[in-house]
Amino acid sequence: MDIIHQPERLRFVYEAEGEIALVEYRYVNETTVDFHHTFVPPTMRKHGLALKLVDAAGAWAKTQQFQIEASCWFAHKRLLGK
Repeated sequence: MDIIHQPERLRFVYEAEGEIALVEYRYVNETTVDFHHTFVPPTMRKHGLALKLVDAAGAWAKTQQFQIEASCWFAHKRLLGK
């Protein structure tokens, strides 16, 4: 599975058959990112794509030494465990 980081669009995407699943982020400040939106089209659901996207985004943030915020409920639950 190829999850692609599109930093110019502030998102991580997975594309298949013309459909796009994604997690979007924004910079809160120089040291913090907020994952604010996760979306998987209905035709792509039940394959764990949201988990894989959020995990990839979280791993990127950690390698960049960003503090993580998640205003998206799904990303919040996965990355912050709350």
